[in-house]
Amino acid sequence: MSSGPTTDQPMLEGSGIEKYFGAFRVLKAVDFAVAPGEAVGIVGPNGAGKTTLFGVLAGALPPSAGTVRFAGTDLTGTGAASRCRSGIARTHQVPRPFLGMSVFENTLAAARFGAGLGERAAADCAAEALERTGLMHHANRPAAALGLLDRKRLELARALATRPRVLLLDEIGGGLTEAELNLLVALIGQLKSDGLTIVWIEHILHALVRVIDRLVCMSAGAVIAQGRPEVVMADAEVRRAYLGGGVA
Repeated sequence: MSSGPTTDQPMLEGSGIEKYFGAFRVLKAVDFAVAPGEAVGIVGPNGAGKTTLFGVLAGALPPSAGTVRFAGTDLTGTGAASRCRSGIARTHQVPRPFLGMSVFENTLAAARFGAGLGERAAADCAAEALERTGLMHHANRPAAALGLLDRKRLELARALATRPRVLLLDEIGGGLTEAELNLLVALIGQLKSDGLTIVWIEHILHALVRVIDRLVCMSAGAVIAQGRPEVVMADAEVRRAYLGGGVA
């Protein structure tokens, strides 16, 4: 049994990750790791394999080859529910609230079934997540009545209600106005300051670089560069990948 993360042990690590859909190879021997408390951004053109990698790390997709380790423990054979209980939470590009439920009920369900908390603890956790994301004043509103920014906040609140140690953000800034994006970036930055480990796929680079410590660029299912954001974005291969397709 692992004794927990150390300074030289990744919080979340994928080694030699391969993913095929039929004969189509989507991920090509991807090695990925994020340290405790680190914020890592992932960029790349459409079809680079970024969201597929998230699916493998979160347990929604089984890898065709390779391993996934969390805090030193091999989770490769476990599914999304088990990984959520372990401390891996994710958001989706398009928010997925339960539209017929209230904002509070959505977050409560995440705390009860995602984190496995008892009724009282789940209610407290749900309320805390709504406070953190600025949604408490919408607690009794139907999720269906929320605008895009608040739906994205709810997506984040539901992830936080599972009490994650690693938060996987998939294009959470997409579709927002600049003012809305600034609010969301400030919130994500505060989560990082509080010690949460963050992996963030985003095409809005100026928002991403305000939070992250390290940038990873993927193209055609492989990692082609990683390091300090300004160094990665100046890399010739990265520039060719971006010129060859839209950022996503």
